[in-house]
Amino acid sequence: MPITLSLIREDLKNIKYYYARKKVFDEAFESTGVNEIMETVNKYNNAIQSANPKLYDLYVSLYLQNHTQESLSDMLGYTPEYVHRLNKSLLKFFQTKLNNAESKSN
Repeated sequence: MPITLSLIREDLKNIKYYYARKKVFDEAFESTGVNEIMETVNKYNNAIQSANPKLYDLYVSLYLQNHTQESLSDMLGYTPEYVHRLNKSLLKFFQTKLNNAESKSN
C-alpha cells in the first residue's frame, strides 16, 4: 500500500513530538522498553540521509530541533512561503523515498 502524504504528515508530527520529549522517552525506556515511534524515527532518519542539504537541514530544524516554519524562516532569512514550499518538497521526498523502499522490500 503506497505511503500517502497524510501518513507522512502524521509521522512527522509524531517524530517532532518524540524529539521534543526525548528525555522522557529515554527515561521511560528503562521501565517500559522501546516505543514503536523509534521504528518510525529510524525509518525517516535513514531516508533523509540521501536528501539534498536544504531538505536535510529543514528536516533537522523542524522535526528534530522543534522549530516552527515561521521561526526557521526568520533564522535563515527565508520568507515563510519559501519554507512552506521547502516543507512540501520534503514531504514529497519522503513519499518517493519511502514508497521506493517499501516496493523493494516486497
